[in-house]
Amino acid sequence: MIIVMASDHAGFELKELLAERARESGHEVVDLGPTSEDPVDYPDFAHHLARRIEEGQAERGVLICGTGVGMAIAANRHPGVRAALCHDAFTAELARRHNNANVLCMGGRTTGPGVAVQMLDIFLATPFDGGRHGRRVEKIDQEVRKH
Repeated sequence: MIIVMASDHAGFELKELLAERARESGHEVVDLGPTSEDPVDYPDFAHHLARRIEEGQAERGVLICGTGVGMAIAANRHPGVRAALCHDAFTAELARRHNNANVLCMGGRTTGPGVAVQMLDIFLATPFDGGRHGRRVEKIDQEVRKH
C-alpha cells in the first residue's frame, strides 16, 4: 500500500517512528515532511497530504501535529478525504470499519509511541465494513459534492 505521511514540528519524531514501522511492514511510504523539528505551519502539510489522497496518489495517509486536531480539520476540507483523529486502538479500528477513514490523525504531544504504532498497524490492516456504514459515508460525500 502507498501511504503518505506528514507532520508539523510537534509530530516530527512520531512521524519518523511510524514511517519506519510502515516500511518494515512492507508499505511504500512517501514522507511529505517536514525534515526537522524546526517550527512549521501544520495546514501546509495537511493540505499537501490531502491533495495526494484526493488525486489517488496514495491509499492512506497519516498526519501528526501536537494534538492531531488541526491536521484533521485542515485535511477534512478536501473532497474524498476522511481524516479521523484517533486516540487508541478502538478508535483507529472503528474509523476504518465504520467511517472508511483514509487518513489517520494523532497528536505527537498526546499519543505515546506504543499506542501510535498499535493504531497505525490497525488502521492499515482494517477493512471498511460497508453495508449500512457505506450508506452513511455516501451521505457525507453527497454533501461535499454540493459545495
